[in-house]
Amino acid sequence: MKKTNDNRSSKKPGGSRYAALAVAAVIILAVGAYLLNTASIESPPSLPRTIQQVPVPPSQPQPQIPVVKNYSASKKDTSPLHTYPETPHVQEKTPSDSRPSGRAGRLAIIIDDMGSSMQEARSLAGIGVPLTFSVIPGLRSYREVAAFAAANGIETMIHIPMQSKGWPERRLENNGLLVSMEDAAISERIEEFMRSMPRAAGINNHMGSEFTEHEDKMRAVLTVLKGRGLYFVDSVTTPESVGMRLARELDLRSGRRSVFLDNEQDGTYIRGQLNQAVRLAKKTGGVIAICHPHPATIRTLESALPDLARQGITLVPASQLVR
Repeated sequence: MKKTNDNRSSKKPGGSRYAALAVAAVIILAVGAYLLNTASIESPPSLPRTIQQVPVPPSQPQPQIPVVKNYSASKKDTSPLHTYPETPHVQEKTPSDSRPSGRAGRLAIIIDDMGSSMQEARSLAGIGVPLTFSVIPGLRSYREVAAFAAANGIETMIHIPMQSKGWPERRLENNGLLVSMEDAAISERIEEFMRSMPRAAGINNHMGSEFTEHEDKMRAVLTVLKGRGLYFVDSVTTPESVGMRLARELDLRSGRRSVFLDNEQDGTYIRGQLNQAVRLAKKTGGVIAICHPHPATIRTLESALPDLARQGITLVPASQLVR
């Protein structure tokens, strides 16, 4: 009986120890978990020094900013940087505008295409400087314009329409000269022009890029002029014109246009062309320029011509520059 009791008492203490160790382990784990959780809340892990930023797409498209390239002006590229149109008819001063020159020159300005408007004739006469009116026979007011010019001491020319390379697509007056005409018909038409404008001192060609290249046709024209004592000015509407050469052969007083003033209807352009004519006149002694009675041309001439005398330029009728 004692052995049995001894065995039971020896088993009880062993079970208690295991139970106590299990409880202690649970307590230790619980405390450790608590301490770890507290540390993670109070001390968050440090972030790395370099943060990779991820771009966030915008909610709407952003405007494109134009890239302006560096501009370097050169002799081959002198275009302006701006693209907006400049104010028309702005007259920019140049050295020849702002200071007189000691060198003299003569300038004849022929106003082509006169004869359709008396108002144009009055406006040009009102500038008060010598000009030469070249009147197209047959225009609405050509007789009145020619008479007005004569009454006001303005030299007149007959502006004879001649066939261009663009004819017949390019219009020509009904009384114009064609290369298909017989020489006798050409001579008779020139005589008719002279009878309708008896005070005319000379002629020049209106268009004529085709006609003035034909020696036989130009000879018919110039022979009539020679017999009537009128001079000839070649408008030079083609570089192949034979007019001047034939006039020299016939010993006919003649000259040639050096500058067109108003191929562009812009005051600044016209002023620039006039400055070119002034420079040529000073260099050569005398120059013939041609323009037309356009509003922009008349305005520019009104502004610029009275000042030419201060620059050493004498305005003269065309007859003074033919030889």
